Amino acid sequence: MESSSTPAVLVFEHAPSEGPGLIGAALLGRGIPFRRVRGYAGDPIPGTLCGTAGLVIMGGPMNVDEEGRFPFLREEKRLIELGLRAGLPALGVCLGSQLLAQVLGARVSRGIRPEVGWLPVKLLPAAGSDPLFCAAAEPVVFHWHGDRFDCPHGAVPLARSELTACQAFRYGAAHGLLFHMEVTPAAVEAMASAFPGDLAAAGLSRQSLAIQTQAHASALGRMARAVFSRWAARVRREVTLRERAVPVGREKMALEPEE
Repeated sequence: MESSSTPAVLVFEHAPSEGPGLIGAALLGRGIPFRRVRGYAGDPIPGTLCGTAGLVIMGGPMNVDEEGRFPFLREEKRLIELGLRAGLPALGVCLGSQLLAQVLGARVSRGIRPEVGWLPVKLLPAAGSDPLFCAAAEPVVFHWHGDRFDCPHGAVPLARSELTACQAFRYGAAHGLLFHMEVTPAAVEAMASAFPGDLAAAGLSRQSLAIQTQAHASALGRMARAVFSRWAARVRREVTLRERAVPVGREKMALEPEE
């Protein structure tokens, strides 16, 4: 959904089963249009960030270094860097968080083993003062990843899990979430249907995953709606400020770490 007069959030998607979900609902709830860009399906990647209110970078089955097979990743990274320099609100999920981390200079590597299914994450002390997670409880969240990243230099780590030291971070106006909070039960089922090999490798069946989903999706949904509503409110504030001051596209000269 987009408007010719209102700055829109760009949503980079990497698989049919991994759409913006509750993130998109939060944006629409704040009256913020978004434009879905599906590079994997041949959508052209925009050349600039003109008219862009923020970036959402979703998950997908590829890894961050597969630019040869998926050349649109190179263009997405270029725009992510421009967005970071401009101070645009950005939200990366799963692969999207890995792309954010790599653009910020962090190492992305294979994890100890895949994290797939509903598993807890531990919020770190900095989450208590984070603009998104300040009121969040210790969540059981949905995971579907085999790669992980080091926390980027200058970023604030926000969450970890038993296997992964950095599950979430904040860098300026950008947040990277290795786990999925945006999912609905239908989205979980779509991922299970799309990637059955990943599910089997994790020792799960669609039935066992469905049982987990029934147990945890409602609580995660309540938390996710609050978190993403706060992010959408931040986008709305940034749009208002930019309309009064500097147009989007006049990027800062260097990426500045979190103070």
